[in-house]
Amino acid sequence: LAPTVVHGSSSEKMTLVKTNVCLQEQRKQSFLTLAKENQSPLGPAQVPMMSPNGSVPQIYVPPGYVQQIIEENGVRRVLVLPQTEFHPGGHSPLHHPPPPPPHAHLQAFIPHPHIMHPHPHLYSGMAGGTGDMNPQYISQYHPAHTTIYSEQDTHPPHGRAAFAHRDERASKTYERLQKKLKERHGVGGGGGGGLALSKDSPPPSPQKSRGTPPSGGDLQNGLGGKGADEQAQPSTAVTALGKSPGRGKDTESGDIQARGASLSWVAPSQPEGDDEPKEGEEGPAEPSFTYEVSVSYSGKDGKYKMYVLCVFRVQAMCNCLQGVPSEPVSFTTLSCEPDGPSPPRKASGTKSSLVLQWKAPCDNGSKIQNYILQWDEGKGTGAFEQCYYGPQKQYRLTKLSTASRYYFRLAAKNDMGVSEFSDVVHIMTSCSVPAPPLSPELVQSGVTWLCVRWHRPAGSPKEDEISYVLEMEEEGSGYGFQASYDGDELSHTVRNLHRSTTYRFRVIAYNAEGKSNPSGVSEFTTAPDRPGCPCRLAVKGKPHPTSFRLTWDPPKDNGGSDVAKYVAELSEGLSGSSWNQVYSGSAMECVCDGLSPGCSYQARVHCISAGGESQLTEPLQVQTPPVPPGPCQPPRVVGKPKAREVQLRWAPPLVDGGSAVSSYSVEMFAPQVDEGWEVYQGSELDCTVGSLLPGRTYGFRLRAANKAGYGPFSERSEVTTGPGSPEVCRPPHVNCKSPTCAVISWEAPPCNGAAVSEYRLEWGAAEGSMQMCYTGAALSHEMKGLLPATNYFCRVQAVNVAGVGPFSDAVLCQTPCSVPAPVSSVHTLRESEMRDEEARPLLYSSSTCLGLRWEAPCDHGSEIMSYLIDLGERQPILTGPVTKYIIQNLHPDTTYRIRIQALNSLGAGPFSHTFKLKTKPLPPLPPRLECTASSHQTLRLKWGDGPAKAQPTDSLQYHLQMEDKNGRFISLYKGPCHTHKVQRLNESTSYAFRIQAFNEAGEGPFSTVYTFTTPRSPPAPLKAPRVERVDESCEVSWETLPPMKGDPVIYCLQSMQGNSEFKQIYKGSATSYQLPNLSSSTEYRYRVCAIRQCQDAPEIIGPYSSTVIMLPPRVDTPGVSGATGSKAAEAQKPKRSLTDEQFSFLIIALLAVTSILIAVAIQYFVIE
Repeated sequence: LAPTVVHGSSSEKMTLVKTNVCLQEQRKQSFLTLAKENQSPLGPAQVPMMSPNGSVPQIYVPPGYVQQIIEENGVRRVLVLPQTEFHPGGHSPLHHPPPPPPHAHLQAFIPHPHIMHPHPHLYSGMAGGTGDMNPQYISQYHPAHTTIYSEQDTHPPHGRAAFAHRDERASKTYERLQKKLKERHGVGGGGGGGLALSKDSPPPSPQKSRGTPPSGGDLQNGLGGKGADEQAQPSTAVTALGKSPGRGKDTESGDIQARGASLSWVAPSQPEGDDEPKEGEEGPAEPSFTYEVSVSYSGKDGKYKMYVLCVFRVQAMCNCLQGVPSEPVSFTTLSCEPDGPSPPRKASGTKSSLVLQWKAPCDNGSKIQNYILQWDEGKGTGAFEQCYYGPQKQYRLTKLSTASRYYFRLAAKNDMGVSEFSDVVHIMTSCSVPAPPLSPELVQSGVTWLCVRWHRPAGSPKEDEISYVLEMEEEGSGYGFQASYDGDELSHTVRNLHRSTTYRFRVIAYNAEGKSNPSGVSEFTTAPDRPGCPCRLAVKGKPHPTSFRLTWDPPKDNGGSDVAKYVAELSEGLSGSSWNQVYSGSAMECVCDGLSPGCSYQARVHCISAGGESQLTEPLQVQTPPVPPGPCQPPRVVGKPKAREVQLRWAPPLVDGGSAVSSYSVEMFAPQVDEGWEVYQGSELDCTVGSLLPGRTYGFRLRAANKAGYGPFSERSEVTTGPGSPEVCRPPHVNCKSPTCAVISWEAPPCNGAAVSEYRLEWGAAEGSMQMCYTGAALSHEMKGLLPATNYFCRVQAVNVAGVGPFSDAVLCQTPCSVPAPVSSVHTLRESEMRDEEARPLLYSSSTCLGLRWEAPCDHGSEIMSYLIDLGERQPILTGPVTKYIIQNLHPDTTYRIRIQALNSLGAGPFSHTFKLKTKPLPPLPPRLECTASSHQTLRLKWGDGPAKAQPTDSLQYHLQMEDKNGRFISLYKGPCHTHKVQRLNESTSYAFRIQAFNEAGEGPFSTVYTFTTPRSPPAPLKAPRVERVDESCEVSWETLPPMKGDPVIYCLQSMQGNSEFKQIYKGSATSYQLPNLSSSTEYRYRVCAIRQCQDAPEIIGPYSSTVIMLPPRVDTPGVSGATGSKAAEAQKPKRSLTDEQFSFLIIALLAVTSILIAVAIQYFVIE
C-alpha cells in the first residue's frame, strides 16, 4: 500500500488512494469476525485404528468427508477430513508435534522447521477421492509438520453470484457485515455526504480462512497496514484563533478501479460565534486547512489509521487544531487478474519422475479457472515450454533423466486475465543412495560445544539433494550413537556438551533414495573451562623490609585441565589503581622483592590453564616492616673553624626507612686515626665540637636512627681547625759522605694550619755548646771540614707566621775512618822461601811465577781487608789481608813493573812506588811419544830423536807416566833414555801415556795424552796330536782349548805325505779327524794349530804343534823275525806324550828363564 495524504486550503480536495484488492480486506474482516464469534473452526478428526497385517483397512467415509493416507516415521495414518468450502489461497495445516529430544544436550532427530527444506505438501484429489497422486509417489521420509490442502472451490464469474457452497457460519457473518455497512451508509446519508454502493461494484467476497490472523504490518498480496487495535487516534491541538475547525463534510468516492479510487470532500464551514469583525476593523483571514484521511478494518466504531482502504473518513486540521472526523464511507474495488502465484514445489519424485504441487494465489475477486505450468525441458537455455494447463494444483512429469535439474515457473488464470509468472525454481530428479561420507572433521572446539564439518560423499552429482544425519556418542555414557543434527548443511555446532570430554561422531548421508552407511568414527574433545581462582592467598613467614613471600593453594576447580602457570600481581598502597606483575610460573609461592620498607601493599593471584584465565583472588594487604634510615649527607661546617672548636650542621636523610627519624649520632676521627668516637647524640640538626688541636684536619660522619635502629654512616667530611705554631720536629738524620763531610736532613713537622717559613739547625762537638749553623727553608744541609772519627751533636726547629716551634731532640753522629796509607817497600821471595812455604814441595816455576813480600802500611783507623797488586798492562790482582803473594801465569824471562795498594772498609789507599822484577826462562817442552813395537802383553815406546842410550853430559831428562784404572797418572820411567818397554799388559786394551821433559830451568809441561792399544793374543800352541791307525784309515785327535775372552777357537789340521809340503785337510771346531783310504806304503806327518775367530777382526792363527809321524805298517819275514823281534816290538810301541800339566810347567819354566836373561841384559846394557 502506498497511500498519499494531500494537504491544502481549497474548499474541495481530492486524494487518490491505490490498493491491490479492497475485496481482500473485506473478506479478511468477515473471517476475523467469524473467528471471534466461534472459537471452534473446522478441523480434521483423528480416529486411532490398528491393522494386524500392516495393510490399510477399508474405511467408511461419510458424505461430506474425504479420506487422506499419510505415512510418517514408518506409521501410516488415515485422515478423514470434512469437505470444507475452499477459498483461494486458503489451507488448513495439520500440526504434528515433534518427538521429544533423545538427550538433554542434543536436539531432536527431526530438526527445527526453520533449518529444514521446504515441507512437501500433500493435496487431496477431487471430491470423493484422493486425487490422481498414487501412494508410491508419497515420500518415505516425511518431516514432522505435514500440511494438507483441500481442493479449490468453484466461484461464479466476477464474484457477482452468491456462493453455493458457503456454510452457515460464513452466511451469518456476511449478513452481519452487510447490515453494518447499510447502517453506516444510512448515518452517512443523513449528513448528505455518504454514497451508497454502486450498482457496478461487485458484492464483497468472503475472506479466505487462515489458521492465524494477519500480523501487524502484513496483509495478503503485499498490502501494508496494521490491525484495528493498532490504528492511530487523531491528535487535537489549539489553534491561534482559540477554536477548533468544524466537522469535515462527508467524503465521496468516485472513479473506483480495481486497485485505486478517487476521494473528494467539501471544506468545513466556520462556526458562528462572537468573533465577527467590528466596525472599522478588517475581517479575519480565510483559514488554511489540512486534511487527514483514515481507513478502518471494522467500521465506523473502530479505531482509524491513515491510508488503509475499505472504510474511509476525513478530518480537517487548522493551525494544529483538529476538527471532528466525518462519517465513514465504504466502497469496494473492482475485480482483476490473480496475483502472481508462488513457485511450484516438489511433492515427491523418483529417478525419472517428479510430482509438483503449488498453492492458489489470491484471485482478486474472480475465481481462478486454470494454471499454466512451464519448464525448460532440462536444457538450461532459459527457454520455457508449457507442460501443463488445467485447474489442478499438482502435476506429475514422467520419463525424466536421473539426477537432472529442471526449471519451472507457474501462472494463474481467471476471467479477468493471466497473472504474472512466479519466480523460476529448479527441481531435481532423485539419485541413487549416496556413498558413505568421510569421517567428520573438527573445525573448532569450545567448552560446551564442538563445531564439526564433513564433506559431500565422493562421486555424488552436484544436482543431488543430499541431507546428512550427524550422530554423536559420549565417551563412557553407554547410550551409543544418537542423532544430533539432520539437514543439508556440511557443518554443525553441537552444544550443551560437557567440558574436557571426548565425543565420537559419525555422519550418514541420505537422499530420496535412502541412507548411506555411516562414515568412519572421529573422536573430538571439548575444550577445558577456565579454572577457578587460587585459594588461601597468604604471606608465608614474616614480611621483610624489602620483600615477603606469598603462598597459595591450587583452585578447587581446575576447569578440566591442569593449571599451566600462576600470575601474581602487586599494587603499592591501598588504592589498588596500578597493578604490576611480579611472578609468573608453575610454583605456588613467590617472593615479592624490591619493595619499600614501612609501606602497605596489596597482592592478588590468578591462574592460567588451557581453558583460559581464572578470576583474580581478593586483594591481600601486606605491611612491610620499617628499616633503619638511609645515609645522611655529610655534616658541613657553620662559619669559620676556630683553633679549638668547630660548629657542624646537617640535613635529615633522604630515606627514612618507613619510620620517622628520632635521633642523630656524630662521630669524629682524629688525624691519622682509623677509629672514631662519638662526640654528639641527639635529635637536633647541629652541634659544636670542642677540645680540638689547631691546624688539624678532623673527619666527621653522621648517621640517623628511627625505631628500627641506626642507619649507615654518611661519607666523611674533613674540617681543618685554625692555624698555630709548628709542632716539634723529629730528630734529624745525619749521613756522613766522607770522613770530612756530612749531610744533615730532617722532615717537615705538622704546621698547625700555617706553612713553615724556615728551619734552624744547630751543630757542635759537645751537646751543650752547639751553635747555629743553618737557617733556611730547605730540608737538608751539608757540613764540610769535619774531623774523621769525631763525635758531633745537632738539632733543628721550625718557624711559621704563628711562632717558633720547639727544638728537636739532639742527635749524635761520628765521622768515619780514612783509607790506608801507601805500601812503603816491596821484596822478592827467594826459591827457598817459596819451597819452604807450608812444608810443601816446589809447586811454582820461577819462569812463570814471582814471589812478593811487603810491609803492612798504616790502616788509618780501619783494618786493612785486602791488597791490590798492579802489574801494568795485566789485570790487577786482589789479595787478602796478607803481606806475601806469589804471582802465577807470567811470561818467562820477562821484566814486570809492580806496585801495591792497601784497601780497608772505607776504600783503597794510594799505590806504592813502582818495583821492577824479572822471571826466569821456561823449562823444556815435552817430546813426541810413539809406539815402535807391541805384543799382546808389551808395548815399546820411543820419544825424541836422541840415541837410545843416554850420554853422561846430557842435562835434559824425561818423565814417562801411565794412567791407572782410577784415572791417576803413575810414573813408569824417569831418566835420560829415549825408549822404554812397558810389560805385563793385557791383550786388546788401550793405555794412556804422557811424558814431561825437565832440566835445570825446571820441569816442563806434560805432553798431551797418547793412547796405545795392545793386540789380541794368539791361541796357545797345541800338543802333538795323537794318531791311531785302523786298517787303511787313521784317526787324528788333539787337545781342546777354551774360548778366549768370548772368541771361539777352531782348529786346522795339516798333513804331509812323504816328502811333499804340508796341506790342510781339516778346519773346524772338532778335536778329531778320521782319514780314510791311506796308502799302506807311505809315511804321513800330521800337525795341528788353534785359530782364534775374532768378532770384529781377522782370525788369529796360533803356532803349530809338533809333528807326529805315522809310519807304514811293516811286514815281518821269517828269516829276520828272530833277530829283529825285539826292536820291532819296541818300535811298534807308541811314544808316550807329556800330559797337560807337565807341558804347562815346562812352558812356565822356559818363560822364567827368559825373563831373567832379559833383565840381566837390560841392567847391563841400558842402566849401567
